[in-house]
Amino acid sequence: MSDATGHALILATMLILPVSALVARRLPLATTVKYGLIWAAIFTIGAIAVASFT
Repeated sequence: MSDATGHALILATMLILPVSALVARRLPLATTVKYGLIWAAIFTIGAIAVASFT
């Protein structure tokens, strides 16, 4: 497994929890999209932080 594949696998695994939480709450679509974008921003910032220290 290449390094890029490993990173993609870790990021996909990290997104499972917030996505499943948003689906389970059955919020209106606009709210779900807003929360999804917030979670994506959080994980993007986390990925950038991890990449800068490695």
